[in-house]
Amino acid sequence: MQDYASRLSDPASRKFETFSYLPPMDTAGIRKQVEYIVNKGWNPAIEHTEPEYLMDTYWYMWKLPMFGETDVEKILAEAEACHKANPGNHVRLVGYDNFKQSLGAAMVVYRGRTV
Repeated sequence: MQDYASRLSDPASRKFETFSYLPPMDTAGIRKQVEYIVNKGWNPAIEHTEPEYLMDTYWYMWKLPMFGETDVEKILAEAEACHKANPGNHVRLVGYDNFKQSLGAAMVVYRGRTV
């Protein structure tokens, strides 16, 4: 068993979402995850939040969910636009599953600056 040094008092150490326990994904890995969301028929959406409020609040929605969007490039471009508009924030990509009415996937694609 491995103890992850994740502490609320240290925002840089916090672990969140499934992929945060793995090495950071490169651009190709993120693209594959977006393709998976699209192939499952889930609706992609982009959310963001400040690192210091990661555990305390809801994430802010970046625009509206991209209902029915299947163009991977457009989805990646929206994530990048959110990151450029909010460079200090964590940006995550979520895939909403219409049938289960819940998140099918959620992953941080850009980490914000930590204090």
